[in-house]
Amino acid sequence: MFIQTESTPNPATLKFLPGMEVLAMGTADFPNAEVAAKSPLATRVFAVAGVTGVFLGTDFVTVTKAEGVEWQHIKPAILGAIMEHFQSGAPVIEGEQAAAHAVHDGPDGEIVKQIQELLDTRVRPAVAQDGGDITFHGFDRGVVYLHMKGACAGCPSSTLTLKMGIENLLRHYIPEVTEVRPVAA
Repeated sequence: MFIQTESTPNPATLKFLPGMEVLAMGTADFPNAEVAAKSPLATRVFAVAGVTGVFLGTDFVTVTKAEGVEWQHIKPAILGAIMEHFQSGAPVIEGEQAAAHAVHDGPDGEIVKQIQELLDTRVRPAVAQDGGDITFHGFDRGVVYLHMKGACAGCPSSTLTLKMGIENLLRHYIPEVTEVRPVAA
């Protein structure tokens, strides 16, 4: 098994591509080792000293390291942990995965559907290439709330991406959108 790595716009994260499916659909964000218990893969990666976050996509694993830890010191151990997991035959996540999107009814239901469609078709594929994900959190009085995950969380360019990229895109297609704001996990 050959695992490729790619840098991301966030210097604290690195994207690992095992060359096979990681998750059949959706993403899974593990911002700390405690919430990673349901994922044998994430648990194995968190066992490497210096790892502070694991994010799983359809064909990649994004790992966030602690400040002061150098990639050259922990990258071999992370590669080993990912390889051991896939060779073990254990599931990536045990049990059912949560639905990617909640159902939204009410007066803004149609606007929310449009926002989610634009995010799914235009935004999420682009940020997935950088090892992250952006998910819809809510819409209230013209403001779209998004949750940034993986490499996007804490990325120095995430505010620029949110304001100049995503906000402009949504405002262009959906006049009811006036602003985009990030939300904490």
